[in-house]
Amino acid sequence: MPKITPFLWFDTQAEEAANFYVSIFPNSRILSVNRYPDDVPPPAGPGGSVSTVYFELDGQGFTALNGGPHFKFDEAVSFTVDCDGQAQVDRYWDALLAGGGQPSACGWLKDRYGLSWQITPRQLIELTTGPDKAVAGRVFAAMMQMVKIDVPTLEKAARGE
Repeated sequence: MPKITPFLWFDTQAEEAANFYVSIFPNSRILSVNRYPDDVPPPAGPGGSVSTVYFELDGQGFTALNGGPHFKFDEAVSFTVDCDGQAQVDRYWDALLAGGGQPSACGWLKDRYGLSWQITPRQLIELTTGPDKAVAGRVFAAMMQMVKIDVPTLEKAARGE
């Protein structure tokens, strides 16, 4: 089976970002930090500077590259964090916003590096994909009014309160 690994392009913050992400998610680690050769001019710093960082977030492999300022992240690509309840939503939301992240809408945020994340409680998925279309509609309408997802408010909407 082929393995698909997200490849993240940073200006010069690949190692810093990888360490940040590893500090947030359980079962995560840095696998290797690689450097540009001394005799080859890299795109993002002098020879000997970090070129790539290989890391895992809860078992999912990632590669981070210091490739220079040529490309930036945008909302067209995001990572979803599946949460079980409000406490997990709050934990990941706060951690990923730390140090300069920006909240967006409907559970989306950008971290300090500009990478987009969706902090999604399982209750949102369950309530919007269940067989009762009226419940799904009320929950979806409530979610559309939120910045960070609020599970108790979703549950109230599901009950029609």
